[in-house]
Amino acid sequence: MRYIFNFPDIGEGLEEGTILEWYVVKGQSVSTGDALVKMETDKVVADIPSPKTGTVVARFGEVGDIVKVGSPLVEIEVEGVFAEEAQAEAKKEFAFEPEEKAETVVGTMEMASGSAVLPASSEGAAERQPQKEKPRRKALSTPVARAMAKELDININEVTGTGPSGRVTKADIENHRPAKKISAYDDVTYEPLTQIRKTIARNMIYSKHNAAHMSVFEEVEISDLIKIREKYKKKYAGRGVKLTYLSFIVKATVNALKQHRQLNSQIDMENDRMIFNNRYNIALAVDTPAGLVVPVIRDADRLTIFEIAKRIDEISERARKRELALEDMKGGTFTITNYGSIGGLFATPVINYPQAAILGVGRISKTPVVKDDALAIGNVLALSLSVDHRIVDGGEVTRFINKVMEYLADPVALLME
Repeated sequence: MRYIFNFPDIGEGLEEGTILEWYVVKGQSVSTGDALVKMETDKVVADIPSPKTGTVVARFGEVGDIVKVGSPLVEIEVEGVFAEEAQAEAKKEFAFEPEEKAETVVGTMEMASGSAVLPASSEGAAERQPQKEKPRRKALSTPVARAMAKELDININEVTGTGPSGRVTKADIENHRPAKKISAYDDVTYEPLTQIRKTIARNMIYSKHNAAHMSVFEEVEISDLIKIREKYKKKYAGRGVKLTYLSFIVKATVNALKQHRQLNSQIDMENDRMIFNNRYNIALAVDTPAGLVVPVIRDADRLTIFEIAKRIDEISERARKRELALEDMKGGTFTITNYGSIGGLFATPVINYPQAAILGVGRISKTPVVKDDALAIGNVLALSLSVDHRIVDGGEVTRFINKVMEYLADPVALLME
């Protein structure tokens, strides 16, 4: 029996993924659970395991191709299944047109409907006399190819299929499309959007359209915090953990959120209510070569600064290696973005909807400050806070940011809580 394994929805509401790397080739034996292909979705990079034991008959798509959820990935000759059983299953599964399905089941067989025909053999074509052309019936093709042909306004019945049993594939559609004329004076370069970039674009626009953004900007002198970090960073390094300023900022933010719960909430307009989160799951925006990802430190209120520093190390490393799982990026209740680590000062961060707020952390600068009625050189940290004004009023925003600054200016108080 030939079994077509369709690209499964490995996330919540996933629509498509990009092929990053194939682990199998045609003719290769695979067992249930073996990795078939590495896929990049709009949230993670994941290996897709084989659901069956058998032999790879065909791969659908090349590295860089975008595959819709429910579209074929791999065709497998399944071991130990009799032809009669395969035929019975096929008839049961495909009693109607595939494209009329409300949704595609992962792992179903992809077969032609009753009206589909295989391309005729060219053998003996020279001896045949010209005849009046009969109306064409529907060509055998993959769902990806059908969708692509429709998008490009190509009659799929005019395309010669090179896939298994003469099936028209995505590559056949690409080869059939007319060559694109390129001007010798083109002064731009086109690159397809990555899955991560498409997700960022979609989420940012959605947030700006659905949250009433308001931003405030503050500066806080943190010389005492710098001294404490210098005192303990070698000790932490000896335990394999990098003690960053962000560790203290996360702790200060969580302590302030516990006193100002509106900033750890979200609004439910459909049911006319507020939803207050009883957990403090801090999402951290991490800049990676592939784009921005936002893993979550769960229950940060239960962690010490050492434990927070360790978690930051772990999730940052996994983010850069593209090893984050979907679970690592779910459930955030408040977001912190640290652009100060690359030299940024102030910003107007976009809220990670449906959260109520996001804290932007800028760089630490040597700045003149007034201490005891005298000028001195201080170490000043820039902070930018964006909130959803539907949820939080200006007074509460000010009280919250003041509490965060209070903890950062007096880290002993932070450590005592």
